[in-house]
Amino acid sequence: MNESVFVRGGWHKSRYSDTGGQCVEVAETTAGALVCDTQNRKAGCLAFPSAEWAALLHDIRSGDM
Repeated sequence: MNESVFVRGGWHKSRYSDTGGQCVEVAETTAGALVCDTQNRKAGCLAFPSAEWAALLHDIRSGDM
């Protein structure tokens, strides 16, 4: 996925990130989602295509993960 795609709504922290500094930020894009570790921004982001991101969220919300 091209990481230069338009980011919708900006970056936000995951609700599942704890307050102990172990956080991830998510940016939903026109092509899927980008996920970054807030403690290691230099490492870059993981890019998930739309179908994979939707499947991950579905599995989390349904308790399959």
